[in-house]
Amino acid sequence: MTELRACVHGRVQFVMFRDFTQRTARRLGIKGFVRNRDDGTVEVVAHGEKSALEKLLEALHRGSLLSRVDSVESEWRVPEKKYVDFDIVC
Repeated sequence: MTELRACVHGRVQFVMFRDFTQRTARRLGIKGFVRNRDDGTVEVVAHGEKSALEKLLEALHRGSLLSRVDSVESEWRVPEKKYVDFDIVC
């Protein structure tokens, strides 16, 4: 099990980006969460098999239909917490 943490920059709030991320993660069997940050970015913390996480990361670079992704900062980590689903956190 691997953890991916990503911070997505661009027009990613109020464009269904979190919903897009949640649907993609659940389809790939990934657990974790996505949330808007006060600075206008979206944070993603995801646990799963590395190949599934790599597919999620590719999707984050593409973004939702209405979004514009300028950049994605990402890092691979050892999970410190266990998640049971992939949730949108407020």
